[in-house]
Amino acid sequence: MGSGPLDDHRFVGYRRKLIEEVRAAGVEDLEVLQLLDRVPRHHFLPEGVWPRAYEDAAVPIGYGQTASQPSLQAWALTVLRPGPDDRVLEVGTGGGFMTALLALLADRVYSIERVRELSQRARRALDDLKLTNVALMVGDGTIGWRKYAPFDVIVVSAAAPAVPQPLADQLADGGRMLIPLGSREEQRLMLVEKTGFAVTERPVRDGCQFAPLVGKFGWAPESGEGRTT
Repeated sequence: MGSGPLDDHRFVGYRRKLIEEVRAAGVEDLEVLQLLDRVPRHHFLPEGVWPRAYEDAAVPIGYGQTASQPSLQAWALTVLRPGPDDRVLEVGTGGGFMTALLALLADRVYSIERVRELSQRARRALDDLKLTNVALMVGDGTIGWRKYAPFDVIVVSAAAPAVPQPLADQLADGGRMLIPLGSREEQRLMLVEKTGFAVTERPVRDGCQFAPLVGKFGWAPESGEGRTT
């Protein structure tokens, strides 16, 4: 991707206002804030919700799913700190905005999405930004993507009752995973770290509300159930 965003000038002021809101929410990492300026969030959203693209809020993207709050995504990047040599697994591609941010920080990003139409839309948006270090798959994110494991960073964008064992197994030695754990109604964001064969979990953010992570090692689907991604 070049030095500037794929954008038109209608959204520049809104994007700068969003960056100030993200900073006010406690994200001070300059590199992360610059990414929010480089990547046009509206490009990863349906055109019908473009007027809300630069609100610091979750936005519907269709198929019962939403794009996460930008300040939460920026905060997650500061916790995980993907590096230029890191291999990242993202569970829940959604619109692909977080995927793009990860791609600009890491060496390779592998992202899994349950909804085929969302994965296809994200692929087009990522290709438009010439982000060539991203592989997408349609499938069950709770089983991970063993072909490309181990992963230095794993980002899970929906809530599980416990860490899915395949994801723990696919975490590299020294790797870290951010995942919401708890009930269907409320969770804590947990930072999972692996050293040798030892896996530790510690809470880093309380009182979160993510939709359930549906899959073999997550929750069973319910009628009309969506997911925040």
